[in-house]
Parts: sequence; structure tokens; C-alpha cells
Amino acid sequence: MPELPEVETVARSLAPQVVGRRIAAIEKLDWERMVETPDLPDFRALIVGREVLAVGRRAKWLLATLDAGWTLAVHLRMSGNLIVRGPEGAPDAHTHLVLALDDGRRIFFEDQRKFGRVRLLGPDGLALLDAAHGPEPLGDTFSAEHLGRILAGRRTKLKPLLLDQAAIAGIGNIYASEALWMARLHPLIPAGDTPPERVPALHAAIRQVLEEAIANQGSSLRNYRNSYGERGQNQDHFRVYDREGQPCERCGEPITRVVIAQRSTFYCPSCQRLPSDG
Repeated sequence: MPELPEVETVARSLAPQVVGRRIAAIEKLDWERMVETPDLPDFRALIVGREVLAVGRRAKWLLATLDAGWTLAVHLRMSGNLIVRGPEGAPDAHTHLVLALDDGRRIFFEDQRKFGRVRLLGPDGLALLDAAHGPEPLGDTFSAEHLGRILAGRRTKLKPLLLDQAAIAGIGNIYASEALWMARLHPLIPAGDTPPERVPALHAAIRQVLEEAIANQGSSLRNYRNSYGERGQNQDHFRVYDREGQPCERCGEPITRVVIAQRSTFYCPSCQRLPSDG
């Protein structure tokens, strides 16, 4: 968290505020480990004066395209937010990076847990980031047939495979649980054992839960906000995630929570049966 819908929402809310503006200064950088590359002196020298040409997303990375061939890549991780504030805004103890813009506003990178990371990438670095991730699940090339090829022959359990960013980009814990419930698939099925007739349902479910979450401005469980500082509303529409003990809206059976690959997973034991369960 944030996952694909939250990062997409941040990108869409950030773009109209910063595109066409120049980064005038680094006003604050008090957690140096958040900058992964280049080294800090080069980061400071290269980013100041750059114009923001576009803002987008790859997987869970927010990408700000800058002039001179540079891209500012930001991973928000567990608790990060990128919020644009006016000249009067003051950073707090959880604001670890402040980029001043040429119109007096600032971009605040707020991160309570200090897990967020920043990279300033040239074309080669951007290509490596892209190559490290699988297909975009909302992209034109991600078809049901493509998903079937990703699943085929894999002994990895289905839920952890959906979280594997090298297999499919951007899906995280929330939306994997939601998609599996929608497709009526148990999270512990070996990926390669997914019934072929259920693959189109899983493909449709992945796309639906992500599109709905983007329409709802993402899920605000704790820290997440868009770049205007506004909460998302998708947490009000969860069908299974974070609903342990509550009735399944499809069959009424209480939702079960288990831990898979160190992550909480929510599913309906009646609607999402393992093949061995009958």
C-alpha cells in the first residue's frame, strides 16, 4: 500500500499541479537513505532547475518526466504521500523531502515509516526499471490469454503470484484479495492449477477491481492521500478485504482471514473453495 490505483490517483492529481513548472530548489532532505540513485551530490545538482514535462506511473512507481532526459521515480511504499502545498505550508517531522517549484508551491514527500524511495533516472535506468516489472494489468496487451500464459505451469500459489511485480505489475494485497473473491478462486490454488475456464473471470476481475478503485480515488486505510491531500473512498466498497467475520455479500458465509506470504488475505470459504474441498 499504496498499490496501482493509489499511485495512479496520485499521478493524475499531481500532473495538473506541476506539469510545466520547474524545480527551483530542494528545501528539505533529512532522510538521505530515501534517495537510492544517484549519490546525493549528483541528485541535488541534477534535479534543481529541471522542468516537469509529464507525470505518469509504471507498476507502483510514480514517474515524473523531467527535461534533459531525466525521470524522477518515486515509490511511496507503506506510508508515503506526495502532496502539493502552498508557500505557507510548513513541513512536519514526517516530511522528509520538499521540492520547491518556481511558482512558490512545494511538493512534500511525507512518509511516517521512512520506507519510501526516490530515484533520479536517465534513459538506461528507466529502461531497467521498466524491464523489472511485468505487464500492466490495465494495458492493452494484458489479455486473458496473456494471463493464462503467466499462470501456466507455475507452482507458486495464486495469491503470491498476483503480488509478484515481475509477473504482473502493480497489484498489491488489497486488490489481489478482491479480484480472487470476484473470480471465485481460492488464494492457495497453485497458479498453474487455475481452471482454464476461470482464467477469463480472473482477468476480468483484476481489471474491474483496479478500475473501480481508480474511479473511487484509491483506498485510504491509514495514511494514503492524493496530491491534494484528499482521502480516497474505495475502502467503503471492499467486498472481502478487511472484512473478517462479516458476511460474504454473495453467499452470507463469514469472511475468513489467513496469513499468506506474511500478508493478511481475506476470502470466502464457501465461494472460494480449494479443489480438494469439493
